Amino acid sequence: MVRAGLTTERLVRAGAELADEVGFDQVTVSALARRFDVKVASLYSHLRNSQDLRTRIALLALAELADRAAEALAGRSGKDALGAFADVYRDYALAHPGRYTAARYPLDPETAAASAGPRHAQLTRAILRGYELPEPEQTHAVRLLGSVFHGYVSLETAGGFAHSAPDSQESWTRIVDALDSLLRNWPTR
Repeated sequence: MVRAGLTTERLVRAGAELADEVGFDQVTVSALARRFDVKVASLYSHLRNSQDLRTRIALLALAELADRAAEALAGRSGKDALGAFADVYRDYALAHPGRYTAARYPLDPETAAASAGPRHAQLTRAILRGYELPEPEQTHAVRLLGSVFHGYVSLETAGGFAHSAPDSQESWTRIVDALDSLLRNWPTR
C-alpha cells in the first residue's frame, strides 16, 4: 500500500533538501524514511534504492542549474553573459551545497545523455560564441571555465577564503574579469 501524499517527485525534492542540510553523501532511503516517519519499505514503491535516489537528486540539480543558467543568459553576451553564468553556479553552490555536489554525481552514459548535463555544455558554448573561439579551442575553454568555477566554489564552500582579505566576492569578480580577458585573447597555436 502506497502512503498517501508520497510521490517520487516529493521524495526526490525532500532528498534534495536533506542533501543541502546534511550533505549529499548522507542521503539514503533510510534517512528519507526517517524524515517522513515511515518505514523504509514504504519508499520502495517509489525508489529502487539509495543509488536511485541519489541519481534522481543529481538529475534534479542538473535541471535546476541549467534552467537558472539559461534564464540568466537570456539576452546577454560577452563578459555580461560570462559573469551571469558564473554567478549562477556560485550562487547555486552556496545556497544548495548538497544539490551542487549531486550535480557532480557520476551517471551512467545513457542517463547522462538524457539529463540536463548536455545543456550545461551548450550554454557554455553559447557564451563562447561571443568570443569567436573555434573548435577544439571551445572544448578547452569549456573545461577551463568548469574547472575554475568548480574549484573556486569548492574552496569557498569549504571555508578556504573566510580568513583573509579581500573578501571572496571581490576575488570572484576579479576572476571573472581575468577569464573574460583570457577568452578575448585566447592563445592560438
